[in-house]
Amino acid sequence: MPPILGGLLAVIVWGVAHVATKAAVREISPVAVVFGRTALGALLLAVVLPLRKEKLLPPRSALLPLAVMAFFGVAFHQILQAQALTLTSAVNTGWLIGLVPVWSALLAAALGKERFGPAKVLGISVAFAGALLVITRGRIEPGLFRLPSTRGDLLVLVSTVNWAAYTVLGQDTIRKVGPSRATAAILLLGTLMLLPPLAATDGFPGYGRLSPVGAVSLLFLGLACSGIGYLLWSRALEEVEPSRVASLLYLQPLVTLAAAAALLGEPVGLATVVGGALVVGGVAVVQRA
Repeated sequence: MPPILGGLLAVIVWGVAHVATKAAVREISPVAVVFGRTALGALLLAVVLPLRKEKLLPPRSALLPLAVMAFFGVAFHQILQAQALTLTSAVNTGWLIGLVPVWSALLAAALGKERFGPAKVLGISVAFAGALLVITRGRIEPGLFRLPSTRGDLLVLVSTVNWAAYTVLGQDTIRKVGPSRATAAILLLGTLMLLPPLAATDGFPGYGRLSPVGAVSLLFLGLACSGIGYLLWSRALEEVEPSRVASLLYLQPLVTLAAAAALLGEPVGLATVVGGALVVGGVAVVQRA
């Protein structure tokens, strides 16, 4: 498979991930969904990386930063998004996730790694206007921010800030350890961190309540999203210009939109589509600037 096609397939898989998570959290707790996804992804990488003659275990000197990354990038981040999907739609989640590159640019600027010109300021303004439109659905009314769906949207926004910080601050560790080894270690450490909250909620017996749809959704999240999707994406980054690969991410909200409408029957309002388009457009301006 050509690397760029593999990158496109990874984006499609990740676009459907919010739909699969939404289906799974209808049947088991968000903690159980995240634990199952993380454990399956770690298991797949533990099998595949040695077959690819890549080292699996990271150096001891990197264990502490990897553990911090596992907490913020897996345990905290994934539970935050899964909990958000019990309150909001997969469509809204897909659009709002598009803000991650904007937060990354802001954080990089705060750390002195990037400069902001007029184009970036314009792009950020447009993206945030789009996010506000998605959250409010074009309505400004009393009690708006007490609506369950709005609280879910705000949780998604928090998760985008968290993921941007994880990405920017974890760059040095990933470069030192290597993307494959770092991801395998992060998933394994994240699995261990999720054991106590899993035991405190529905625990392993919760998986016995899964319907065929719930079980397939969980397997898809673990094997396709956390395992195969990552491997395809990393290969594309290794062999194709990063800017070309990154441009594929603009398609992810559209995949989520189509999958949520087709598989979950979620309604798609005009304000959500327009707001989502503004988010994607604003992010594109920031990236190109």
